[in-house]
Amino acid sequence: MKDLIKSGIDEESKPYWDGLIDHKLLIQQCEDCQQSIFYPRSICPHCFSGQLSWFQANGTGSIYSFTIVHQGYGPFKGEPPYVVGIVELDEGVRMMTRIIGDKDEISIGKRVSVVYKEVEEDFVLPYFQLIA
Repeated sequence: MKDLIKSGIDEESKPYWDGLIDHKLLIQQCEDCQQSIFYPRSICPHCFSGQLSWFQANGTGSIYSFTIVHQGYGPFKGEPPYVVGIVELDEGVRMMTRIIGDKDEISIGKRVSVVYKEVEEDFVLPYFQLIA
């Protein structure tokens, strides 16, 4: 899986991936319009400014949407059933992620916090779990 994702790591997203290794969820902010931005890019999608900086998100948010995956493919073949969701971070951006925990407790609007899952050596993904 690392090689699959690693092939897509570019100059814009490298700080994000490096942050995950250090258990930091980094997202961008436009210095001109102050909007938070995710996924990493070189130009603000709100005002088209190229003045972007990185900051550490607090790692909490709410479940915006989710689905339970029952048929996995590729590197996820042996993992179903698992939950994939869109989490809206408190900073206002949404990201697709795995949501871990009791599947019966997961619902739209529930609060979640980031956990860092080392899936391979030097390769970390952000998952989210329900906040008790």
